[in-house]
Amino acid sequence: MTGEASRTSEARRDAVFGRWVVFSPARSRRPTDLKSHAPANPSPAASPGAGGAPKPSCPFCHGRELECAPEIFRVPATPEPDAASASPWRIRVIENLYPALRRDAEPPAPEEDGEGEAAPGERAVVGFGFHDVVIETPRHDVRLWDLDAAGVGDVLLAYARRVRQLMEHPAVKYVQVFKNHGASAGASMAHSHSQMLGTPFVPPTVTTRLNCMKEIYERLGRCSLCEFQSKDILVSETQNFSAIVPFAASYPFEIWIIPRQHSSYFHEIDKDMALDLGSLLRTMLAKLSKQLNDPPFNFMVHSAPFGASSSCLPYTHWFLQIVPQLSVIGGFEIGSGCYINPVFPEDAAKILRELDC
Repeated sequence: MTGEASRTSEARRDAVFGRWVVFSPARSRRPTDLKSHAPANPSPAASPGAGGAPKPSCPFCHGRELECAPEIFRVPATPEPDAASASPWRIRVIENLYPALRRDAEPPAPEEDGEGEAAPGERAVVGFGFHDVVIETPRHDVRLWDLDAAGVGDVLLAYARRVRQLMEHPAVKYVQVFKNHGASAGASMAHSHSQMLGTPFVPPTVTTRLNCMKEIYERLGRCSLCEFQSKDILVSETQNFSAIVPFAASYPFEIWIIPRQHSSYFHEIDKDMALDLGSLLRTMLAKLSKQLNDPPFNFMVHSAPFGASSSCLPYTHWFLQIVPQLSVIGGFEIGSGCYINPVFPEDAAKILRELDC
């Protein structure tokens, strides 16, 4: 055997989530041959438009605002609230019509030993929380990376603004910002949008991430994300951010966008930083779309939980993770918590680095 298939498998441990990843290039064709064959993003049934042309039946489109759940804010702000549905907008933040957690529920009381336990260590509480949607554009045919850098930056600033609002609620401990693109990545609407969930607890993956980064900091005296050892995993860099394929990427062509200066909280991003990040994010999404045939993907913002102690801040470093959905998670991954990746990060980074977009 020659080429990629002849490379020896390798196991690597991730220094942020603490996961082991097995890189096995023999399980795939050449990295450049890896493409998505997933169905297109879901879209509601079309209805006749002007001239008889199909028009998407989409409540996220401009002019359909009253079909949505209540609006929280829009960009630009509406000068006359009574004219909300008719006024122009670029971004709308609304309540989710089908929320996973409910804002009108009673926030859970502070945990007490044994209270509400179904079995030792188990606990059930009312499903209180906030579940919001960020509609990134009024146009149905525009994807996030079709916007210019300023447009993407405005979406990021809308995320940060809403996170700061939710931070004011005493029962909200963490806000997960995320985007699902494509049916197999969890999107139920084709219109470009993202979501955020404010929870009354710190999710276990967040706790695991912080504990892993704390371990590295105590052992080596530095933050896991403030520097990376190999330029071979670098895809692109701006004044404020680096885009890399992480050393122990769990997924093929996974990308992390990391602030170059240590920063614990995403919601502290300012306008200049958002513009810089918007430029890099749209470039990375365009590269993935071009190289992988517009794959389904998820992206997530990983930040510090609200109220983290000052002793945690030296090792908590926020970043944005992009995960193209190119393979199916199987029994080994579910059972072991380890992942199998057919593409070495250095190979994926080289392909993306050399791709013009």
